[in-house]
Amino acid sequence: MTADTRQKTLNQAQLVPIVLDEGQRGYDILIGSGLLDEPSSWQGLSKAASALIVSNETVAPLYLQRLRAQLSKYYARVDAVLLPDGEQFKDWASLNLIFDRLLETASDRKTVLFALGGGVIGDMTGFAASVYMRGVPFVQVPTTLLAQVDSSVGGKTAINHPLGKNMLGAFYQPARVIADLDTLDTLSQRELSAGLAEVIKYGPIADAAFLDWIEVNLDALLARDKSALAYAVKRCCEIKAWVVGQDEREQGLRAILNFGHTFGHAIETGLGYGEWLHGEAVGCGMVMASDLSVRLGLMPAEFLPRMRALIERAGLPVVGPPLGAQRYLDLMRVDKKAEGGEIRFVLVEGLGKAGMHAAPDELVEMVLATHCA
Repeated sequence: MTADTRQKTLNQAQLVPIVLDEGQRGYDILIGSGLLDEPSSWQGLSKAASALIVSNETVAPLYLQRLRAQLSKYYARVDAVLLPDGEQFKDWASLNLIFDRLLETASDRKTVLFALGGGVIGDMTGFAASVYMRGVPFVQVPTTLLAQVDSSVGGKTAINHPLGKNMLGAFYQPARVIADLDTLDTLSQRELSAGLAEVIKYGPIADAAFLDWIEVNLDALLARDKSALAYAVKRCCEIKAWVVGQDEREQGLRAILNFGHTFGHAIETGLGYGEWLHGEAVGCGMVMASDLSVRLGLMPAEFLPRMRALIERAGLPVVGPPLGAQRYLDLMRVDKKAEGGEIRFVLVEGLGKAGMHAAPDELVEMVLATHCA
């Protein structure tokens, strides 16, 4: 993005830069209303003869033609591929639909992919971009709150395997992230709540003041107040940009972003992908991880009811499904953070600070017995 274009875009949106390799690489996250129809959102990207929009059957009728109209100003050919909607379709079969379209249209290694949708679309588009011809550029256009505050940022791409969530993927950074807050107007309330789980997680792990802010402004977020949403998305992206800038490939610090995810991924995999939304599982997982933080003496007892009350207010489940303790433990041992068969959890060590911890199975079983139906 040129200096003039960057300034014009700054006039239209808030901008959060991600800086990698001490400034050698990076990209911008644009946050604001009306960005889908703003020409400067799409200027300065890689020059190419063609672009491919990847979306799903739910999002495409709402936004595909608007995005295609903008991209047609910069690419001679703008194709689209629509995938089935749902976490249960985040698999090889859906991924191959993207490759099929790229090959059918003789797309070359400069073709730019645009991920128009939520976290599933963003993850699969990024993974396809990382693999096709050993890497082509892609742009994230997240249309859900969860994707805008988390999954579209940082370059994690993946598909699911029946035995484990997000176990097949690559670290591959987008060229830009364009988060149009207006797309949140069409979210179901359930999807909005699921996104709030990822908003909430940033407070206890990285910013105690932000946790206070969420508690005060949660009703405004649930009511889709644009100023509240703009601040929440920006603050979450700032925190994630800071973390990713220090640990792009999750060798250490970046793991804290998985607070609640070890329990949450077990819920998703154990129930079958799509039964619970990702954010619902993470919300419930944060309750469990908060309890474990207290039981290990890392946090005072009052931390658990505070987190449980906030997560419940957000419209998220706080009681896990009755998979059985052994099933939970088996699934969590497949988690990417596990080492040598030992489950490692992201736990809160003080408001605004988190770290990796192991815990005896017996203690984890006590947590599960307390928080599962």
